[in-house]
Amino acid sequence: MLYDLIIVGAGPAGVAAGIYASRKKIKTLMLTEAIGGQPVIASEINNFIGFKSISGIELKKIFEEHLRHQGGTDLKEGVGVSKIEKKDGIFFVSANGENFEAKTVLIASGSSPRRLNVLGEDKFAGKGVFYCSICDAPLMKDKAVAVVGGGNSGFYAVLDLLPYASKIYVLEYSDVLRADPIYREKARNSGKVEVFTMAAVKEISGNDFVSGLKYEDRKTNEIKELKLDGVFVEIGYSPNSAIGSGLVEINQAGKIIVNHQTQAASCEGVWAAGDVADVLYNQINIAIGDAVKAVLNINDYLNKK
Repeated sequence: MLYDLIIVGAGPAGVAAGIYASRKKIKTLMLTEAIGGQPVIASEINNFIGFKSISGIELKKIFEEHLRHQGGTDLKEGVGVSKIEKKDGIFFVSANGENFEAKTVLIASGSSPRRLNVLGEDKFAGKGVFYCSICDAPLMKDKAVAVVGGGNSGFYAVLDLLPYASKIYVLEYSDVLRADPIYREKARNSGKVEVFTMAAVKEISGNDFVSGLKYEDRKTNEIKELKLDGVFVEIGYSPNSAIGSGLVEINQAGKIIVNHQTQAASCEGVWAAGDVADVLYNQINIAIGDAVKAVLNINDYLNKK
Protein backbone atom coordinates (compact mmCIF):
# COMPACT_ATOMS: atom_id res chain seq x y z
CA MET A 1 0.00 0.00 0.00
CA LEU A 2 1.22 3.48 -0.86
CA TYR A 3 0.54 5.89 2.00
CA ASP A 4 0.35 9.64 1.65
CA LEU A 5 2.39 10.00 4.84
CA ILE A 6 4.47 7.87 7.16
CA ILE A 7 5.09 9.30 10.63
CA VAL A 8 8.11 7.89 12.44
CA GLY A 9 7.63 8.11 16.20
CA ALA A 10 4.69 8.60 18.57
CA GLY A 11 5.88 11.01 21.22
CA PRO A 12 4.14 14.38 21.57
CA ALA A 13 5.17 15.42 18.04
CA GLY A 14 4.20 12.13 16.43
CA VAL A 15 0.84 11.93 18.20
CA ALA A 16 -0.03 15.53 17.29
CA ALA A 17 0.93 14.83 13.69
CA GLY A 18 -1.21 11.69 13.61
CA ILE A 19 -4.26 13.55 14.93
CA TYR A 20 -3.89 16.39 12.45
CA ALA A 21 -3.18 14.04 9.54
CA SER A 22 -6.40 12.21 10.35
CA ARG A 23 -8.34 15.46 10.48
CA LYS A 24 -6.98 16.36 7.03
CA LYS A 25 -7.91 12.90 5.67
CA ILE A 26 -4.29 12.14 4.83
CA LYS A 27 -3.76 8.39 4.41
CA THR A 28 -1.21 7.88 7.17
CA LEU A 29 0.87 5.13 8.74
CA MET A 30 2.51 5.71 12.12
CA LEU A 31 5.52 3.54 13.03
CA THR A 32 6.72 3.58 16.63
CA GLU A 33 8.33 1.49 19.32
CA ALA A 34 5.86 2.86 21.88
CA ILE A 35 3.41 5.72 22.31
CA GLY A 36 4.38 8.54 24.62
CA GLY A 37 8.01 9.43 24.00
CA GLN A 38 10.31 11.04 26.55
CA PRO A 39 7.60 12.66 28.73
CA VAL A 40 6.56 9.21 29.96
CA ILE A 41 9.56 9.13 32.32
CA ALA A 42 8.64 12.41 34.05
CA SER A 43 7.02 12.04 37.46
CA GLU A 44 5.63 15.56 37.31
CA ILE A 45 5.20 18.04 34.44
CA ASN A 46 4.27 21.60 35.40
CA ASN A 47 4.64 23.46 32.11
CA PHE A 48 2.29 21.63 29.73
CA ILE A 49 -0.35 24.17 28.83
CA GLY A 50 -3.79 23.37 30.28
CA PHE A 51 -2.52 21.32 33.21
CA LYS A 52 -1.15 22.82 36.41
CA SER A 53 0.55 19.47 37.10
CA ILE A 54 0.42 16.11 35.35
CA SER A 55 2.60 12.99 35.38
CA GLY A 56 4.25 11.65 32.25
CA ILE A 57 2.17 8.48 32.45
CA GLU A 58 -1.06 10.46 32.69
CA LEU A 59 -0.06 12.64 29.75
CA LYS A 60 0.80 9.56 27.69
CA LYS A 61 -2.68 8.14 28.37
CA ILE A 62 -4.32 11.39 27.27
CA PHE A 63 -2.24 11.46 24.07
CA GLU A 64 -3.03 7.83 23.26
CA GLU A 65 -6.75 8.17 23.98
CA HIS A 66 -6.99 11.22 21.71
CA LEU A 67 -5.04 9.52 18.93
CA ARG A 68 -7.14 6.36 19.04
CA HIS A 69 -10.40 8.29 19.36
CA GLN A 70 -9.50 10.39 16.31
CA GLY A 71 -8.85 7.24 14.29
CA GLY A 72 -8.03 7.35 10.59
CA THR A 73 -4.33 6.53 11.11
CA ASP A 74 -2.81 3.08 10.73
CA LEU A 75 -0.69 2.49 13.82
CA LYS A 76 2.08 -0.10 14.16
CA GLU A 77 3.62 -0.31 17.63
CA GLY A 78 6.69 -2.21 18.75
CA VAL A 79 8.62 -1.47 15.58
CA GLY A 80 11.86 0.43 15.10
CA VAL A 81 12.59 2.17 11.82
CA SER A 82 16.07 1.35 10.54
CA LYS A 83 16.25 3.09 7.17
CA ILE A 84 14.45 5.61 4.95
CA GLU A 85 15.25 5.70 1.23
CA LYS A 86 13.84 7.71 -1.67
CA LYS A 87 13.48 6.17 -5.11
CA ASP A 88 11.66 7.73 -8.04
CA GLY A 89 9.84 10.16 -5.76
CA ILE A 90 8.59 7.47 -3.36
CA PHE A 91 9.90 6.85 0.15
CA PHE A 92 10.68 3.32 1.29
CA VAL A 93 10.74 2.92 5.06
CA SER A 94 12.27 -0.23 6.59
CA ALA A 95 11.11 -1.35 10.04
CA ASN A 96 11.63 -4.75 11.69
CA GLY A 97 12.16 -6.49 8.36
CA GLU A 98 9.09 -4.94 6.73
CA ASN A 99 9.04 -2.25 4.05
CA PHE A 100 6.47 0.50 3.76
CA GLU A 101 5.93 3.08 1.02
CA ALA A 102 4.75 6.67 1.18
CA LYS A 103 4.70 9.93 -0.74
CA THR A 104 5.97 11.88 2.27
CA VAL A 105 7.67 11.21 5.61
CA LEU A 106 7.59 13.05 8.91
CA ILE A 107 10.47 12.11 11.21
CA ALA A 108 9.39 12.57 14.83
CA SER A 109 11.69 9.96 16.33
CA GLY A 110 12.66 12.04 19.36
CA SER A 111 15.82 11.40 21.33
CA SER A 112 17.45 8.81 23.60
CA PRO A 113 19.31 9.16 26.92
CA ARG A 114 22.99 10.02 26.65
CA ARG A 115 25.48 7.70 28.31
CA LEU A 116 28.37 8.62 30.57
CA ASN A 117 30.82 6.34 28.75
CA VAL A 118 32.84 5.70 31.92
CA LEU A 119 34.35 2.56 33.38
CA GLY A 120 31.70 0.31 34.92
CA GLU A 121 28.70 1.85 33.20
CA ASP A 122 28.14 -1.02 30.78
CA LYS A 123 29.03 -3.68 33.36
CA PHE A 124 26.43 -2.48 35.85
CA ALA A 125 23.67 -1.47 33.41
CA GLY A 126 20.50 -2.79 35.02
CA LYS A 127 22.52 -3.77 38.11
CA GLY A 128 22.54 -0.38 39.74
CA VAL A 129 23.05 1.83 36.69
CA PHE A 130 19.69 3.07 35.41
CA TYR A 131 18.33 5.48 32.81
CA CYS A 132 14.64 5.53 33.78
CA SER A 133 13.89 6.74 37.28
CA ILE A 134 10.14 6.31 37.03
CA CYS A 135 10.78 2.64 36.19
CA ASP A 136 13.54 1.84 38.66
CA ALA A 137 13.28 4.26 41.59
CA PRO A 138 11.39 1.68 43.73
CA LEU A 139 14.50 -0.53 43.62
CA MET A 140 16.31 2.09 45.69
CA LYS A 141 14.15 1.82 48.81
CA ASP A 142 16.21 2.81 51.88
CA LYS A 143 19.36 3.03 49.76
CA ALA A 144 21.85 5.75 48.83
CA VAL A 145 21.85 6.76 45.19
CA ALA A 146 23.51 9.22 42.83
CA VAL A 147 21.78 11.18 40.09
CA VAL A 148 24.20 12.38 37.42
CA GLY A 149 22.91 15.56 35.85
CA GLY A 150 21.63 18.82 37.28
CA GLY A 151 19.09 19.75 34.63
CA ASN A 152 15.36 19.08 34.61
CA SER A 153 15.90 15.43 33.68
CA GLY A 154 18.15 14.97 36.70
CA PHE A 155 15.69 16.59 39.07
CA TYR A 156 12.78 14.61 37.62
CA ALA A 157 14.80 11.59 38.76
CA VAL A 158 15.36 13.15 42.17
CA LEU A 159 11.62 13.64 42.62
CA ASP A 160 10.98 10.03 41.58
CA LEU A 161 13.56 8.84 44.12
CA LEU A 162 12.47 10.95 47.10
CA PRO A 163 9.79 8.50 48.32
CA TYR A 164 12.28 5.61 48.26
CA ALA A 165 15.95 6.53 48.65
CA SER A 166 17.47 7.35 52.03
CA LYS A 167 20.09 9.64 50.48
CA ILE A 168 20.38 11.25 47.04
CA TYR A 169 23.57 12.79 45.66
CA VAL A 170 23.26 15.04 42.60
CA LEU A 171 26.43 15.37 40.53
CA GLU A 172 26.56 18.18 37.99
CA TYR A 173 29.52 18.64 35.62
CA SER A 174 29.22 22.42 35.36
CA ASP A 175 29.24 25.00 38.14
CA VAL A 176 25.48 25.67 38.03
CA LEU A 177 22.27 23.64 38.21
CA ARG A 178 20.06 24.10 35.16
CA ALA A 179 16.88 22.57 36.59
CA ASP A 180 13.85 24.78 37.08
CA PRO A 181 13.74 26.45 40.51
CA ILE A 182 10.51 24.65 41.47
CA TYR A 183 12.24 21.26 41.20
CA ARG A 184 15.39 22.42 43.00
CA GLU A 185 13.29 23.79 45.85
CA LYS A 186 11.40 20.52 46.31
CA ALA A 187 14.69 18.63 46.41
CA ARG A 188 16.23 21.06 48.92
CA ASN A 189 13.19 20.96 51.19
CA SER A 190 13.29 17.15 51.35
CA GLY A 191 16.46 17.14 53.45
CA LYS A 192 17.64 14.05 51.54
CA VAL A 193 19.51 15.68 48.67
CA GLU A 194 23.16 16.75 48.56
CA VAL A 195 24.49 18.51 45.46
CA PHE A 196 28.02 18.46 44.04
CA THR A 197 28.74 20.84 41.16
CA MET A 198 31.91 20.77 39.03
CA ALA A 199 31.83 16.97 39.40
CA ALA A 200 33.02 14.68 36.58
CA VAL A 201 32.11 11.02 37.02
CA LYS A 202 35.11 8.76 36.37
CA GLU A 203 34.12 5.25 37.42
CA ILE A 204 31.20 3.17 38.71
CA SER A 205 32.30 0.24 40.85
CA GLY A 206 30.92 -2.81 42.62
CA ASN A 207 30.85 -6.60 42.58
CA ASP A 208 27.56 -8.06 41.42
CA PHE A 209 25.80 -4.73 41.95
CA VAL A 210 26.85 -1.09 42.17
CA SER A 211 28.48 -0.17 45.45
CA GLY A 212 30.35 3.05 44.67
CA LEU A 213 31.15 5.91 42.33
CA LYS A 214 34.33 7.91 41.80
CA TYR A 215 34.26 11.46 40.54
CA GLU A 216 36.75 14.25 39.98
CA ASP A 217 36.18 17.48 41.84
CA ARG A 218 36.91 19.84 38.94
CA LYS A 219 37.61 22.70 41.32
CA THR A 220 40.49 20.88 43.07
CA ASN A 221 41.25 18.04 40.58
CA GLU A 222 40.82 15.67 43.53
CA ILE A 223 39.32 12.21 42.97
CA LYS A 224 36.55 11.52 45.46
CA GLU A 225 34.40 8.47 46.12
CA LEU A 226 30.80 7.97 47.18
CA LYS A 227 29.47 4.76 48.69
CA LEU A 228 26.06 4.09 47.20
CA ASP A 229 23.74 1.48 45.73
CA GLY A 230 22.58 2.99 42.48
CA VAL A 231 23.39 5.54 39.77
CA PHE A 232 20.76 7.24 37.61
CA VAL A 233 22.23 8.78 34.47
CA GLU A 234 20.33 11.93 33.48
CA ILE A 235 22.73 13.99 31.36
CA GLY A 236 20.41 14.83 28.52
CA TYR A 237 19.46 13.20 25.26
CA SER A 238 20.86 12.51 21.80
CA PRO A 239 18.53 12.95 18.80
CA ASN A 240 17.44 9.74 17.06
CA SER A 241 18.40 11.07 13.65
CA ALA A 242 20.46 8.15 12.27
CA ILE A 243 17.52 7.04 10.11
CA GLY A 244 17.83 10.30 8.21
CA SER A 245 21.55 9.93 7.55
CA GLY A 246 22.31 10.26 3.83
CA LEU A 247 18.77 11.49 3.17
CA VAL A 248 18.59 14.87 4.92
CA GLU A 249 21.04 17.42 6.26
CA ILE A 250 22.00 16.87 9.91
CA ASN A 251 23.89 19.40 12.02
CA GLN A 252 26.87 18.81 14.32
CA ALA A 253 24.55 18.18 17.26
CA GLY A 254 22.91 15.33 15.34
CA LYS A 255 19.67 17.19 14.72
CA ILE A 256 17.83 17.32 11.40
CA ILE A 257 18.03 20.78 9.84
CA VAL A 258 14.58 22.10 8.96
CA ASN A 259 12.91 25.20 7.54
CA HIS A 260 11.35 26.58 10.71
CA GLN A 261 8.40 28.05 8.84
CA THR A 262 7.32 24.63 7.58
CA GLN A 263 9.51 21.98 9.34
CA ALA A 264 10.56 20.74 5.88
CA ALA A 265 13.98 19.05 5.74
CA SER A 266 16.54 19.36 2.96
CA CYS A 267 15.13 16.40 1.01
CA GLU A 268 11.86 17.18 -0.76
CA GLY A 269 9.05 15.19 0.82
CA VAL A 270 10.65 14.89 4.27
CA TRP A 271 9.70 16.89 7.36
CA ALA A 272 10.94 16.66 10.96
CA ALA A 273 9.48 17.78 14.28
CA GLY A 274 10.18 17.42 17.98
CA ASP A 275 13.55 16.79 19.62
CA VAL A 276 15.02 15.25 16.46
CA ALA A 277 14.72 18.57 14.59
CA ASP A 278 17.11 21.49 15.08
CA VAL A 279 14.72 23.31 17.38
CA LEU A 280 16.36 25.64 19.88
CA TYR A 281 14.23 24.56 22.86
CA ASN A 282 13.14 20.97 23.53
CA GLN A 283 9.68 21.42 25.01
CA ILE A 284 6.50 19.32 24.72
CA ASN A 285 4.43 22.36 23.76
CA ILE A 286 6.90 23.31 21.03
CA ALA A 287 7.12 19.76 19.67
CA ILE A 288 3.35 19.60 19.32
CA GLY A 289 3.15 22.98 17.59
CA ASP A 290 5.96 22.12 15.18
CA ALA A 291 4.32 18.79 14.32
CA VAL A 292 1.00 20.49 13.59
CA LYS A 293 2.83 23.01 11.42
CA ALA A 294 4.54 20.18 9.54
CA VAL A 295 1.30 18.29 8.81
CA LEU A 296 -0.44 21.43 7.58
CA ASN A 297 2.47 21.99 5.20
CA ILE A 298 2.46 18.32 4.18
CA ASN A 299 -1.24 18.64 3.38
CA ASP A 300 -0.53 21.66 1.16
CA TYR A 301 2.31 19.77 -0.51
CA LEU A 302 0.18 16.71 -1.26
CA ASN A 303 -2.69 18.82 -2.62
CA LYS A 304 -0.33 20.51 -5.07
CA LYS A 305 1.06 17.26 -6.49
